[in-house]
Amino acid sequence: MLELRPSCEHCKRALPPHSEDAMICSYECTFCRDCVESLLRNVCPNCGGGFCARPIRPRHDHKGGNYLGADPASTTVRHRPVDVAAHRVFAAALAALPPAQR
Repeated sequence: MLELRPSCEHCKRALPPHSEDAMICSYECTFCRDCVESLLRNVCPNCGGGFCARPIRPRHDHKGGNYLGADPASTTVRHRPVDVAAHRVFAAALAALPPAQR
């Protein structure tokens, strides 16, 4: 189950469970859309994979107890600011490749 991390790992922007600006990689590294598009160039600084929009967990129990109240979002902040210069070099070779080919 997704952790739904509470903030961008780089800029610490709040990303509540209902945020449409939360982006994740396959390891759930979580960044805001602004950082993914402008700084990271859709290359995760931790694994090199790409990002997609983080799904939004329903706020209400529509079926079977599967909702935010039963499975709350994480409150653990992971602040790991990206070294912009190092990431620019790391992402240079990967950004041109679609995530499925990395």
